[in-house]
Parts: sequence; structure tokens; C-alpha cells
Amino acid sequence: MTRADKGKFFQKHPGKTIIAGILQQGIAEKVKDNKISCAAAEAVALAGKASFAEIGEALDLLNISIVECQLGLFGYGSQKKIVYAAVEVASSLQKEIKNGLVNGRLPCAAAWEIARKWNLPRMKVSAACEKMQIKIKPCQLGAF
Repeated sequence: MTRADKGKFFQKHPGKTIIAGILQQGIAEKVKDNKISCAAAEAVALAGKASFAEIGEALDLLNISIVECQLGLFGYGSQKKIVYAAVEVASSLQKEIKNGLVNGRLPCAAAWEIARKWNLPRMKVSAACEKMQIKIKPCQLGAF
């Protein structure tokens, strides 16, 4: 979806209109100005209310924007993204990233898993991808 689609995110899910009450409540507790941070959406998931995919769908149906991507890729106001290419990337990390590629891109969930496995901040993985000119897609919440 593009900036022109803002407020029309529900169109990604034709025919779906129902959101579980507990999920809606968990999201409502974290939303500010019709926006929710990636970390807040993760907190709703970790509280056992739903999977990331279910949260993403609910956010779309509620026309809530996701901001402050934990990989630094979107949602940072006029800057849009805050991640920059790493100066260098260890060959072992490069190999791990390349092994996680799907159709030439690294899924967000795979980036998070690499960060967990390597005990790295998530943005370090996205910085490595920037250096390697690898796009991180799709977002596990369904953004961008």
C-alpha cells in the first residue's frame, strides 16, 4: 500500500470486518493518534492476544498506521527510515542473511530471527542488509 492508500488499509482484506474483541482492546490500549509502533504491536502479540499476522490484519481493518519499525525501515516522520548501511558486515553474518532470502529479499521475521540467534539489535541486521543492498520484505505485520 502507498501513502495514497492511507486510511484505506482495510481494502487489503476484502470481505473481512470482524476483529476479536480482546485483540481490539489490546490494540486500543497501545494506539496514539491512530498510530501504533511496531514495538507496541509486538507487545500485543507477546501478551498472547494474537499472531503478528492477525495483529497486522486488525490494524488494517481499523485503518491504524504502523510506525517506528524496529528494523528502522519506516515510520520515522519526514526521515521515513533511520537505518543506514553498516560500514562492513562479517562474512558469517552475510552468509546467514543470504541463507534467509526468499525471492531475493529477507523477510522481516527472518531478520528478527537472525538478530535473536546472533544476539544483535534488530537494526544491526537491517544495517547489514542495507550494506548488502538487500531489501527486507515482507513485514510480518503486513506494512509496506
